[in-house]
Amino acid sequence: MIKSMTGYGSGSADAAGKSFTVEIRCVNHRYSDFNIKCPRAYAFAEDEIKKLAAGIIARGKADIFVTVENKEVSGGIVRPDVELARGYHDGLMLLAEELGLSYEPRAVDFLRVPDVFVVDKAEEDSEVILDAIREAASAALAGFDAMRAAEGERLYADMSGRLEAVAKLTDRIEDRAPSIVKEYRERMESRMRQIMEEVPYDESRLLSEVAIFSDRVNVNEEIVRLKSHISQMRKMLKSVEPVGRKMDFLIQEMNREINTVGSKSNDLETAKIVIDVKAEIEKLREQCQNVE
Repeated sequence: MIKSMTGYGSGSADAAGKSFTVEIRCVNHRYSDFNIKCPRAYAFAEDEIKKLAAGIIARGKADIFVTVENKEVSGGIVRPDVELARGYHDGLMLLAEELGLSYEPRAVDFLRVPDVFVVDKAEEDSEVILDAIREAASAALAGFDAMRAAEGERLYADMSGRLEAVAKLTDRIEDRAPSIVKEYRERMESRMRQIMEEVPYDESRLLSEVAIFSDRVNVNEEIVRLKSHISQMRKMLKSVEPVGRKMDFLIQEMNREINTVGSKSNDLETAKIVIDVKAEIEKLREQCQNVE
């Protein structure tokens, strides 16, 4: 069954006292495009996330966000840079003396000074972190895939209905086609006989010319190709493989055939049916833009 390109999914996993959350949002796009936003400290996981996403998303623009939340108090060690603090202290004292300012340094003042205090964080196991992010990404992709499968069912129902409408309208054109050729032939013969009634002419040559002109309004070949396209489209709608781009091409061919039918038939009733067919094909084209 076809799937939509659009969808959303999220998943979470815990490791090393942190909670890792992966969110995926995907919209329509001609090709596959992944935009991964991950905290710099965990950028090493981006390739793995992209690999997992590529296994699920064949077409669409996907934004993937990785967020990290601390669940436990950090066990880092705070270490003061005494030499740097002494340098700041001496500089402030000199500045106060030169400007005639009163200044009584306090230890708390150095909390606002950059790099005086250094936090040595406990080293994290990258493999443990990667496993957690992989787990969160897999859960997000599963939720995303379920959402777009549900949307795919709605697309299938709508496109199947419109395709059946095109098939029925095509049958009406096919039923009407022999009458179009017959009526056109009769009009041509009558008109040419009127023009040439006082002039000698070759009867067989006349009939041959009428047959040639009548063949120009024959749309049997276009009908056969249009029905073949409809049959292929029905198969694509049931495919489990990504078929959006193939569908788009096939719908263009369907539109080409029905346009030819409209230009060749030279018949008012057929022209009305052609307009209805083109309207349904346009709706199919719009829905096809959502199919992966």
